[in-house]
Amino acid sequence: MRAGGVPLDIFTDEITLSTKGNGDVLNITEAVESVIKDSKIAEGLVNVSVVGSTAAITTIEFEPALVKDLQEVLEKLVPSGKEYHHDKTWGDANGFSHIRSALIGTSRAFSLKGGELMLGTWQQIILADFDNRKRTRKVIVQVVGK
Repeated sequence: MRAGGVPLDIFTDEITLSTKGNGDVLNITEAVESVIKDSKIAEGLVNVSVVGSTAAITTIEFEPALVKDLQEVLEKLVPSGKEYHHDKTWGDANGFSHIRSALIGTSRAFSLKGGELMLGTWQQIILADFDNRKRTRKVIVQVVGK
């Protein structure tokens, strides 16, 4: 890959996490920073992506009250107790988790400068698992730059 004639390096790694499901929210910022350090790339972009369609990647100020607020808002917007067409198709009663994932998104890109994520003081990268059961989640971190 080239940007303005400069070759770019690409480093890809995987983070494996166990979740409780049911709206579990995990702060993955340190794990992403560890991958960045291993990449030895100082300037560029970092893409963080969860594999699957019932989880999401986003940012939040990771503190218990705000995490609870997020969970409560999502429950109001996309209730878990409602029957979804997906549930009728597959019988797994997790249609709500797919909708929540689609609304928030399964990946986010972040700027990298001087080997550091360019996040705000109170901004952390989180994995939200919306499925109705425990899961082992795979998060792909890809660092592109120089």
